[in-house]
Amino acid sequence: MWPFSSSSWKAVAQQKVDERAKALQTALPTSPEQSVFLVASASEIVKRIEAGEWTASEVLEAYISRAALAQQTTNCLTEVLFDEARVHAQALDEHMRCTKKLKGPLHGVPVSFKDIFDISGYDSSMGHTSEAHKPAQEDAELVRLVREAGGIPFVKTNVPQTLMFFECVNPTWGRTLNPYSADHTSGGSSGGEGALLAMDGSALGWGSDIGGSLRIPASFCGIYSLKPGHGRLSTGGAKENMPGFDAVKTVVGPMGRSVADIELACRVGFGQESENYDPAPIPYRNVKLREKLKFGYYVNDGFIRSSPASRRAVLETVEALRREGHECVEFAIPDMLKAINIFLSLTLADGNKTLFSPIRQDPRQPELTTMAIGPEMYDWTRSLITWALRNVMGDAAIADIMSACKPTTVNEFWSVIDQQKAFIRKINKEVWEKYEFDGIIAPVLPIPPLPHQSVMYIASIACASFFYNVADSPVGTVPVTRVNPELDGLTDEWRNQPIVSSPMLEGLLYKGDKAIYNVEKMSGLPVGVQVVGRKWGEEKVVEMMKVVDGALGKRGFGPGCWEAKA
Repeated sequence: MWPFSSSSWKAVAQQKVDERAKALQTALPTSPEQSVFLVASASEIVKRIEAGEWTASEVLEAYISRAALAQQTTNCLTEVLFDEARVHAQALDEHMRCTKKLKGPLHGVPVSFKDIFDISGYDSSMGHTSEAHKPAQEDAELVRLVREAGGIPFVKTNVPQTLMFFECVNPTWGRTLNPYSADHTSGGSSGGEGALLAMDGSALGWGSDIGGSLRIPASFCGIYSLKPGHGRLSTGGAKENMPGFDAVKTVVGPMGRSVADIELACRVGFGQESENYDPAPIPYRNVKLREKLKFGYYVNDGFIRSSPASRRAVLETVEALRREGHECVEFAIPDMLKAINIFLSLTLADGNKTLFSPIRQDPRQPELTTMAIGPEMYDWTRSLITWALRNVMGDAAIADIMSACKPTTVNEFWSVIDQQKAFIRKINKEVWEKYEFDGIIAPVLPIPPLPHQSVMYIASIACASFFYNVADSPVGTVPVTRVNPELDGLTDEWRNQPIVSSPMLEGLLYKGDKAIYNVEKMSGLPVGVQVVGRKWGEEKVVEMMKVVDGALGKRGFGPGCWEAKA
């Protein structure tokens, strides 16, 4: 029985916020002397500690101070573990003093976790007051592996209500802001991780992804991430937003400030079987790329035209790769609308009953409107609106999406899963086998970081990222550039290009004084690209991320970049 009245969710939320504030009080202000620790990658932290130059305790204090500043700036934290982390760091220092050896490959690295990961003694509320004050009894598998490797869990980070939209806000913890603009989102659902890492508030982070939740925050905040395929990293002890749903696999993955740190995290986590026989026992494999690679690329995803900023990020990456002698071939990604309909039909199959059940008496975030409206309609209402969208508004793409946003029968659900299998076979045949690409360079989203609450109207543009969840492809994210009003305005040449699929969505994004894409307001915000690989090719994706990162050269991303831009 739900123990709180409809008016008392605020009291529960306030209690959690007060607990966080109390825990944050032990953080000291960031000092200039600490910057040397904050501009070090996770890999460098371990090397400096091994050399006896630094201690785990002094590194931790620097990141505690910066995490507190990141919270003050962006509201990115949920649970705060500072006192426990200090005890952990002292034990590591004692281990180093006595043995002169590292405990493991993450020795002394402060590590943050998205709020879905259980950490013993702390809540995994995911922003629901119904899940508050229910501390986990044991660590999630990845938390355990991080501890065994010498890493120090010290904070958990904010998520959107239900995890199913790419704006980071919920009634318990509030809204997380982009570290480069308070008016724009950090992305979601791993938006707290993105904001914290961008501000050097953590040395390494972990998030999850079912439709872009690792890649969108990484692009919006100017950091790196890897979405592995299902089966490479354990999800044991990571809370699910739709328990039992397995049609589109939720995966967990690392987020960091360099490709080297992404690789380091993967080496710690890949192939480490748990008592649930999860994941596949395939440890990290060393991969040697051939000297010249073949990349496919596209600037439009077949649904929405990419903004000049997102388009430029892809083309600058392609140009940089070509300078290094790599082959880059433009191609059209097939069946984007089919991928959208598959994703929506599967994820909305129970009419959001499971997804919305933890909300209980919390207010529902308005950002969920797009996801909620279709399944909650009467069938005749949905049919009428679908007809009007197609025949009156002239938007067949949105009509198809509205038609897919409904509860389904078991027979219909099985049919869509069969369609998903056929879709995966088609992508393998018409992309990977036909062109023999090593990898694909693609936009993360059609536009850079959005103004707050914009996702309420344009949630379906996430198809740019969830295409690769439907296909279960491994995907890395690499930051490329920042929005530049002089380069990224809507030129006549851009405006004269044909609308790809949805005139209604493109109107919201690009037309009129209230257009979401506004280069003046978005100036300086990061834009990244997806680096896509074939199934089971996570290590190759990491190596291709290194190639892309090296080809692009120095461009103001990595440890210390936020302070330099602030």
